[in-house]
Parts: sequence; C-alpha cells; structure tokens
Amino acid sequence: MIALNALAFLLGISIFQCLPDLPQFKWIFILIGILCLLIFFRTPKTLSLIIIGFLWAFIQASLLLSQRLPLEIENEDLPISGTIVSIPTKDHHRVQFLMDPENIFLKEKIWKPNLIKLSWYHTPLLDLRVGDKYQLTVRLKRPRGFMNPGGFDYEKWLFHQKIQAVGYVRPKGDNHFIISPKSAYPIDRTRQVLLEKLDHTLIDDPYKGIIQALTLGETNHITSEQWQVFQRTGTIHLVAISGLHIGLLAGLVYFLGKYLWSLRPTWLLIFPAQSVAAMSALVAAFIYAALAGFSIPTQRALIMVALVMLGLLIRRPISIIRTLSIALFLILIWDPLAVLTSGFWLSFGAVSLLVFGIHRPLMKTKPTMNSPIFNAIYQFWRWGHAQWVVTLGLMPLLIYQFQKFSLISPIANLIAIPWMEFFIVPLLLLGVLLLAPFPILGKTLLTIGSYLFTPLWYFLIWCSHFSLAQWTLIAPTLGTLLLAILGILLILVPKGIPGRWLGIIGIIPLLTPSQKQIEYGSLQFTLLDVGQGLASVVSTQSHTLVFDTGPKYSEKFNAGDGIIAPFLYNQGIQQIDTLIISHGDNDHAGGMVRLLQRIPAKKILTGTPSEFSEINIRSCVQGQHWHWDGVGFEILHPQIQSSYQGNNQSCVLQITIGSQYILLTGDIGKLIEQKLISQYKDKLATTILVAPHHGSASSSSLEFIAATHPKYVLFPVGYQNQWHFPKPEVVQRYLNQDAEIWDTAYYGAITIHMTADTIKKPESFRQTYGHYWTEN
Repeated sequence: MIALNALAFLLGISIFQCLPDLPQFKWIFILIGILCLLIFFRTPKTLSLIIIGFLWAFIQASLLLSQRLPLEIENEDLPISGTIVSIPTKDHHRVQFLMDPENIFLKEKIWKPNLIKLSWYHTPLLDLRVGDKYQLTVRLKRPRGFMNPGGFDYEKWLFHQKIQAVGYVRPKGDNHFIISPKSAYPIDRTRQVLLEKLDHTLIDDPYKGIIQALTLGETNHITSEQWQVFQRTGTIHLVAISGLHIGLLAGLVYFLGKYLWSLRPTWLLIFPAQSVAAMSALVAAFIYAALAGFSIPTQRALIMVALVMLGLLIRRPISIIRTLSIALFLILIWDPLAVLTSGFWLSFGAVSLLVFGIHRPLMKTKPTMNSPIFNAIYQFWRWGHAQWVVTLGLMPLLIYQFQKFSLISPIANLIAIPWMEFFIVPLLLLGVLLLAPFPILGKTLLTIGSYLFTPLWYFLIWCSHFSLAQWTLIAPTLGTLLLAILGILLILVPKGIPGRWLGIIGIIPLLTPSQKQIEYGSLQFTLLDVGQGLASVVSTQSHTLVFDTGPKYSEKFNAGDGIIAPFLYNQGIQQIDTLIISHGDNDHAGGMVRLLQRIPAKKILTGTPSEFSEINIRSCVQGQHWHWDGVGFEILHPQIQSSYQGNNQSCVLQITIGSQYILLTGDIGKLIEQKLISQYKDKLATTILVAPHHGSASSSSLEFIAATHPKYVLFPVGYQNQWHFPKPEVVQRYLNQDAEIWDTAYYGAITIHMTADTIKKPESFRQTYGHYWTEN
C-alpha cells in the first residue's frame, strides 16, 4: 500500500511540473476544497495524495519564483554581501561560485534570494573558499538560458538548484573579503580541501578528472574526449557518485566489518557482529554521500541503506519495496523539484526495474551441483540478467532525455561495474580519506587505483569504437514514452503470464519514430538561440544547410555540440549537406570544430578561408548557386577578388522558394549593403531577413531596409547583451517599414515553415514549449 501511496504523491508532483504556467489561486482553492471532501468522506488515500503532491509542488514553486531578481534592477550595479556556498570552479579567465546573499534593500522592498550564481573574471590568484563572506559589487540578470528544440533546459536546471539570479562581479566595485567562519559549511569545506589535495597529488595523471568525479563528485576536469567514451559505452553513470556506488560500498563495508568483528569472540559478547557491521556500513555510506555533495541518487541510496541497516539493527528486515517507497516519499517531501532532474528518474527507475525484473532469472533453478564452477556460472548469469533488465528498462528514459542509447552498454557495464566497484572505487575512496593524515599512503592507494583503471579505460575505448556503439534517435513524444515503458514492463513480467510478446509492439514506435516530413518545394528555417551569435538551419525535403555555428563560450561549452548538434539530432538529421561559415568571428564560427566532430558536413564554405587552414574549406563566392528539392540557393557576396576583410567579407546567402526569399547577411556593414543594392536592386526584396550584424547601428541602413522590405526581421542576439543589440534606432527603422520584429533573446529558437506561395507565422520555442519556470 505504501508503494501505491508513494506513486500517487509522485504523480501529483509530476502533473504540476508539466504545467506551462502557475495555476491561478482560484484553482488552488478548488483543489483544497476537493481534498477536504475526500478526507471527510474517507476516500482512498491515493486520490488525496495526488492532490497533496500537486499542492506541495505548487507551494515550493511559488516561493522560488517569488524570490527571482526584480526586473527593475537587472544589469544595475548592486552592492551585496553574502557567503560562498559552493566549491568555486576555475578556468583560464574566471572563477564561478554560488553565493547566499544577505537581505538586499531596494527602494520599495527587500529582496532576499535563495542563491545567486556569480562569475568573477580575471582573478587567477584569488583564493575563494566555501564559507567565506564577501562584500561585492555585482551585475545580475534573471535566470535565463538558451531555448532550442532538443537542447538542454538550463533554466530548468537553475530553477531546481534554487538560483534566483546569475551575474558577474564588477571589477571596479568595492569588492573585499569580510570573514571566514571556521564552522561554516564543514562538509563542503572538507570537500574543497580534499579536491585541492587531489589536484596537487594527481597533477600529471591522465585520469585526474575521473578520479575526482569518482571520489568527490566533481566532474569539471573530465575531458570532452573522456565524456564521449563514457557516453558511447553507456557507462557515464560510473563517473557520478551514484546510488550504485553507495550501495555496493555499504555492502562491502558491511561484510568486511562483520568478518573482522567476528575474528575476536570476546567482542561478540559486547556487540553482535551484525550490529557493528550495519553501523559501519551506514557511516561509510554517509561519508561517501557527503563527499558527493548529497546528489539526488546518493540521497536515495543513503536513505535505502539507512533503512536496510536499521532493519538489521532491530532484527526486523524491511522489504525492498517498502524501503524504496519510503526513500521516494522522503526525497519528494524534501525536494519536490527533484522530478525535474534526469538523475531522479534514472536512479529510482534502475532500482525499481531490478525489484520488478530480477526475480525472473535466466536459469529456472539454481544449480544443485556443489561446484565452484557451476556456482560461478550461475552468479555470472544473474549479473548478466541484471544488466539486461536495467539496460532494457532504462532505454525509453535515456532516449527521451538524451536522444541516445548505447547498444554496447550491457557488455561494457558487465565488465566495468564489478571492476570499478570492488577494486577501483574502494581504493580511491580510502586513498582520498588518507591524503591528509597519511599523504604518502594516500597517494600510493590513489596511484594503484589509477593503474587499475588503465586496463578498464582501454577496454571502454575499444567498446566505443564500434560503429553501432551509440544509437541516435528522435526524441519520442510523451505518449510514445509511456507506451514503450508499458511494453518493457510486459516483457519483464514472470514467465507464464500470457501476452508477454505484445510488449515488443509497445517498443516499436520508440525505435522507429515518425519524422515530420518536409514536402518537395517546401522548407523549414530555424534561427537557433545561441546567445550573442548566429546559427541557423535550413531543411528541405532531403537536404540540410547550416549557416554559421554560434560562439564558443568556454573549453567545455560551445554552440556547435551544445545547441546545433542536439537540434539536428532532434530533427532526425545525421549529416549536413552544406555548412556555411559567414566569416571567422567567434560568435559565428566558434562552434564549427565541435559540430563537425559530432555531425559531418559534405561541403563547407566561408567568406574568410584563410582563418580556417586546419580544415578542408572553400570560399563562398558571388554567383555560386544550387537547387535542392525545388528550393534555390545563391551566394550574393563576396566577389571572387574581394579586398574586404572581417565583417564585410561575410557570406551573404539568398534562398528562393517560389516568389518568397530568405536573406542571410552575416555581419556585413552599410558599405556592403550599398554594394548589394547597386548590384541586385529589386532582387533584394525578401520575406525573411536575418538582420545584418545582429542589429548593430553600423548596419541596416534606410536604403537597405527599403530595398529588402522584409515581412519578418529576425535578430540573433543574446539576452541583455553587452552591446545592447539590436539598437533601438535600428528596430525603429524596420518598424517604419511595417516589418514584424523577432529576436532570439525573447523568443528562443524561431522556426518558420514556407512553401512556394505560403508562409506560416514564426513559431517561438520559448513561448510554445516553455514551462512555468521559463522566463518570457
């Protein structure tokens, strides 16, 4: 019964998290009234718990949204004092951290956010510590992220982390250290010290980032190549301190503690070995979960370990279903926003699958022969069956969340999990804990752990090289996801239940998704939201063109593999026919290299080929033209002997579909605009214009606007960008020509469908697919 109640509570919270907007208070009062009636008439608890879950999520969400940065102080210099509450992360030019600020007094009210995320630039020698209190002058924005089909929902992540504003420290402000209480944030202070010791001890170790992730839950130093291997082999869970790590470590400590305590019979007279072992396992699980920063999977595992060990201590074992249900209840009560994270669903999903499916072993009976060989074979089959159950069961969630599924995952995990959990992780964890009191011994254990990881790493690399190691699919609809989950549950039910084979039918739509087809003579144009930069995709019936690839923001994030590639995968596109890089500026070309590592391009053109000597790239030249599926493409600029440089050397592409046109202009200025007018005159009239240079005052002259006379003008700009693009006077010029204004900062990705004689109204991904936490 408790399992059903826990699921009802989860259902209520999940329903709320699917809402596009917060419900009005009248609906909340109606729900409260219904809840009172249900309680009064003593109806089944499940109905009441659905409403209670919904209301609990509403309360938490309303409180968080009410604490967001007020609009009137966005991008204003703001003096604040507060405490650093996260381990600062550093790269070449900045340090990032979370701060818990004190009350901020505004003109008419007091603003007290939960957390703000800050970047402090050009401070390589600054030693920020968790618990330090600082006085800072900052500029803040409301929590906002890129909004694109298939992309990571950064705003959802910020919302779950309870971050009410993001910003940076002003270098010319009154910035100074106040105090560092020694008793503040002891767990994270310890984690920071251990992280620094690890960084110093493993300075030349190629697996340093992986070891830091396995022991302290910090993944910042894992290279992109290493991430790719883990992703392709379906072993990415191994580099997070997951529930699996916690559970296996607790089990190892339990059996080791029980064995060692039993060696001295006199000790058994004081405390039973089982009690000592249970307490030791619980302490070990708590320490490991603390080192991980108490992530959601570790919270789940820690609660379950605590309940299991409590049952052993009181000699009243608690069933695994009851344990899992209590863990679910406690986590949702503590954090109803947990359902917004993939870790929540994957963690509880994996354990639930094992509970549901592991009772149906591959062998009908355990071998009766008293032989180590037969017992080993039986245990191997059981372990393989567990891998099969988890891999098959989590497939729909993985495809829904990431549009990828590793076909080699069962084989990779079959070897990697026991090798990692029984040999590498215990050595590394013990080594980290001994680094402070016994540095030589700690370093020795870490070195041994690193050596043991080497053969496993080569095995994973070998697995990742298989052509079918990773399967990329289109993100399924919610209905397809639920159908696939039901189908898999039907497959996993015990033998003897009729109709198990029907489960295969439920999986087929997930594995063979129907892609929205573009008809001959039609196209889909999408201007992606890449911040202050440009990236767009043109899709015809059987071809794809990408115009510019947006900026590279850091070594770990760029628009190429962070935004464009996920969008193309979401659309079912595995190859780019033509990639055009208008010119070499970072905001147009920064994502190119990483995009090409993910998705190949048959042909690459650019206006500045000298800036891309490392790849096979050709010049885009005036007069180049081609046709795809009834749609024409033509390069209007630059000329073959052009002497222009930089922005004015940008490729200008005109797309023709019937009597309608799209004009992509890169960063050209007024000089090139005049040149285009003189060369093409009436041919410049366009339906959709991507504004030159993001709406800068150096472009979009009155003559050019009159010549193009666009119906829709799209500005590829970042929210509250430092150049204040698009300039108000530029926007006004287009409005005077009756153009409709759209920009990616406020609308997210903008998609337009066109045929030879029709055009649909632009679709805003932010407005169409946003949730109640999404900024509008």
